[in-house]
Amino acid sequence: MKVSHVPLRVSIGAFILNSGLSKRGLEGEAAQGMHGMAVGAVPQLRQLDPDRFARLLSRAETALGVALLAPFVPSVLAGLGLAAFGAGLVQLYLKTPGMREAGSLKPTQQGIGLAKDSWLLGAGLTLVLDDLILRRRFS
Repeated sequence: MKVSHVPLRVSIGAFILNSGLSKRGLEGEAAQGMHGMAVGAVPQLRQLDPDRFARLLSRAETALGVALLAPFVPSVLAGLGLAAFGAGLVQLYLKTPGMREAGSLKPTQQGIGLAKDSWLLGAGLTLVLDDLILRRRFS
């Protein structure tokens, strides 16, 4: 891991790890609400039981947080995971009614929290591109 990647990976990794750990044991209405919002963006998720969805999301976030924090995980791999996760959140923002002003990408008051998650996609792509550019330079 490049030293310049450390602040990005530690700050985002700790945040995502905490988010994943906080979702452990999520059941009932909380899991249903999270599942319902996800189904709006990715209809195929309807096939999953809400409690199972919450468990899988918790594990995925925890694994991504650990991967970002682990110095032995290459930045390109951690970045790909982060970019995929961020892309999913951007999709959730774009497809959930009420998150954006009509005909615009500008978030509504309710959509600001999800719109801010676009930085995860940008950070993931930055890790990937920086690693690929570095490899190209030294190969």
